[in-house]
Amino acid sequence: MKKVIKHRLDVWAEEPRYWEFMSGMDKRLQESTLAKNLIDLIKIRVSQINKCAYCIDYHTEEALQHGETVRRIFALPAWQESPLFTDTERAVLEVAEEMTLIFQHGLSDQAYEKLQAFFTKKEIADIMIAISHMNFLNRIGVSTKTQAL
Repeated sequence: MKKVIKHRLDVWAEEPRYWEFMSGMDKRLQESTLAKNLIDLIKIRVSQINKCAYCIDYHTEEALQHGETVRRIFALPAWQESPLFTDTERAVLEVAEEMTLIFQHGLSDQAYEKLQAFFTKKEIADIMIAISHMNFLNRIGVSTKTQAL
């Protein structure tokens, strides 16, 4: 376990039930039919966009433990130009970016339709929850200035 320094409020200590809810959601996502590496890519890419240093560090380490390669993690910010990602992963990463930056233009029909080519409705729901869950955690991490050592 990493040593965590919180420069502001420790939300989870103030109300542990919130962490129970967040942990329960992650547990449910891990039980879904989504590939673990896909969930890892979502967590890392969303955290990169939101500039959540704690989550980037934590989920990169987690992805490496799950078998993800350093090369693909390094290429993740440039996934659109990189040959290292499958069409399925590209569809998910496009939706992850559009949902994370939802204020720009929402989730496009084009991006949503790409998901439909690879996933069931239930899996699409799981993908959207995974993206939203990571955005939620990033916003808490960035707002409280959570850091890992």
